[in-house]
Amino acid sequence: APDVRGREMILRIHARKKPLDPTVNLGVIARRTAGMVGADLENLLNEAALGAARSGRNRIVMRDVEEARDRVLMGPERRSLVVREADRKVTAYHEVGHALAAQLLPHADKAHKLTIVPRGRSLGSALYTPEDRMHHTRAALLDRICVALAGHAAEEVAYGEVTTGAANDFQQATGLARRMVTEWGMSDVGQLALAQESAGYLGYGPQQGSYSDHTAERIDAELARILNGQYERAVALLGEHAHVLHRLTDALMVRESLSGEDVQTVLAGGTLEDPAPPPRDDEGPSAQPGLTPTPA
Repeated sequence: APDVRGREMILRIHARKKPLDPTVNLGVIARRTAGMVGADLENLLNEAALGAARSGRNRIVMRDVEEARDRVLMGPERRSLVVREADRKVTAYHEVGHALAAQLLPHADKAHKLTIVPRGRSLGSALYTPEDRMHHTRAALLDRICVALAGHAAEEVAYGEVTTGAANDFQQATGLARRMVTEWGMSDVGQLALAQESAGYLGYGPQQGSYSDHTAERIDAELARILNGQYERAVALLGEHAHVLHRLTDALMVRESLSGEDVQTVLAGGTLEDPAPPPRDDEGPSAQPGLTPTPA
């Protein structure tokens, strides 16, 4: 996949024939689309054009591009899905937990958006702005594991118990921890390469390494130590900032989406402005022929 500069160049090429508003910052979009290839980025701008046309605008604004990015990454919104208020609140705490931990940890990628609007198979999500790194330090990987487990930790801080909504988080955290132990020599097991070449994505899966049962027990113990340690770290961190956790969750329940700047504002003791009413699809100037909402 292209790096951030490559993504920005690709976006600029595909944007040449699109009527972009001056507020659209392709550099920001490039930083927020890590992992996307050229076809994804072209599709993103096509989706943004369709969104602008559906809203009756003759120019693509930043909101159209961000909505298109979310649609490409996570699928369309499912606002027709009926979600119990209690489940919305759990989801809000969960996503705020991820975003708040990311903001507080020194080596973590910061969240630029969190939402409780259902998309695809998810009831909510937090989106991050990762840096293009060639190397990852042990401290940075531990922070990533802590952030992955912070959604579950937020539920424990808020309710004193946890739910079943963190399966993907556990897979991500376990995969990173396993690679630290079996591939990267970042654990007390030692400087050993223990993973097979056929290992699954991020190192987890049904594979069996070519090592003794004793070594397998050491690996399992080290995985448990890393994961339990980072979970306890997340619980302590969010417990220390519980007032911010509750304030952000209340705001997310009202607004449905928050930005990374919103998280920073509340963490600094500030107050969020009242949310603006959502734009109506029939507002704004008529669409020009170039933005007719037909498939690209």
